[in-house]
Amino acid sequence: MPRPEKVQLVAEVTEQFRAAGSVFVTDYAGLTVGDMTDLRKQLRAAGVKYRVVKNTLLRRAASEAGLDDLVDHFKGPTAVAFGPADPVAAAKVFSEFVTRLEKPKVRRFVVDKHPFTPAELRALASLPSRDALLAQVVGAVQGPIAGFIGTLEAIMRELVGTVDAVAKQKGESDGS
Repeated sequence: MPRPEKVQLVAEVTEQFRAAGSVFVTDYAGLTVGDMTDLRKQLRAAGVKYRVVKNTLLRRAASEAGLDDLVDHFKGPTAVAFGPADPVAAAKVFSEFVTRLEKPKVRRFVVDKHPFTPAELRALASLPSRDALLAQVVGAVQGPIAGFIGTLEAIMRELVGTVDAVAKQKGESDGS
């Protein structure tokens, strides 16, 4: 008979799996307390929640959330990072830590319910953030519009200059 607090924890973690835009399953073995604190701090700044939960409970929660691909990766010291819609921020933090300390080892990660291997972490981390991509899209849309408006303004200036020159020329010819 499962204890109520474990049932509650499985329900909570299942909801986190469902709500997360990205999930990173990591092996935190070998990280010092200071490293783990630093990692959690950087992930929290990126809007990512990093949790250590018993593997049996993680398996049950992942299965209930429909992430059966992750179930086999909950072995040994396991921590799970639940990220928002922008997975690049968490990938950058993990990539930087792995480059610097060779830890934590990312076993598997999921973005929008699509699983990826640890080898693909660097590729994800090299992408610009969601905000940077949105800025690039806005710039790409805004550039041609700004150029078109500048062209229209130039045509209007030329037209006004031409009309003004014609008016001056007529005024001089009428006055002669």
